[in-house]
Amino acid sequence: MSVKIILSGCSGKMGHVLQTLINEKENMNIVAGVDSKDSSTAKFPIYNNFNKITEKADVIIDFSNRSVLKGLLEYASKNKVAAVLCTTGYLQEDFEMIKESSKSIPVFRSANMSYGVNVLSKILKTAVKFLEEDFDIEIIESHHNLKQDSPSGTAKMLLKTIKDNINIETEEIYGRVGGNTKRKNNEIGIHAIRGGTIPGEHNILFAGKDENIQIKHTAMSKNIFANGAIRAAQYLISCNPGYYNMDNLLEQE
Repeated sequence: MSVKIILSGCSGKMGHVLQTLINEKENMNIVAGVDSKDSSTAKFPIYNNFNKITEKADVIIDFSNRSVLKGLLEYASKNKVAAVLCTTGYLQEDFEMIKESSKSIPVFRSANMSYGVNVLSKILKTAVKFLEEDFDIEIIESHHNLKQDSPSGTAKMLLKTIKDNINIETEEIYGRVGGNTKRKNNEIGIHAIRGGTIPGEHNILFAGKDENIQIKHTAMSKNIFANGAIRAAQYLISCNPGYYNMDNLLEQE
């Protein structure tokens, strides 16, 4: 049976990447797109509003903007369509909407859809327990010059992983500037670099006395995020209503 997909943000860069990869799969089909911009190359109808969609679908894959979230979730809940949410920059009120919708439909949400990044997060859970007492921790993330939010959703996800697995009280420091920036023992530094066309790089530095350990993930292209979203969509269509993330996907593989 072919998985029927609504692609939200279909005319954007990630939308075009997803179109290419999904078209290569025999068991997946994009039946409609949602975007404020039309695309003359699309082989499916594109709507500027979820309420205008007439095609039946199994799952929505969303790489767009948080501004569409309310309409997306209302449509998905009304039509019992699963939703894979790949957009970053959500606010607390958005997460509350997502959690509420997950009571009636399956919702998959990850700050980073890369399989490798989520494996890195699992590695961090172990590393922190061995290094927290004698090593300073810094997170450095780099992205292209058009990325709107900072620090990245992935950096926030990795920070949460560290804080959830560390036994000391910590304080986040977002960049350092001034004449009195001597590091405190309980700090976790978070730094954002923006430039060029960098797809995404996340480096967790454990700096100790006379030795450093770095755990780094580098995205070579946007394909890794699209492939993660496709894997999530395939996983989600067989799930009951609920809130799912990459941990759930990794556990069943």
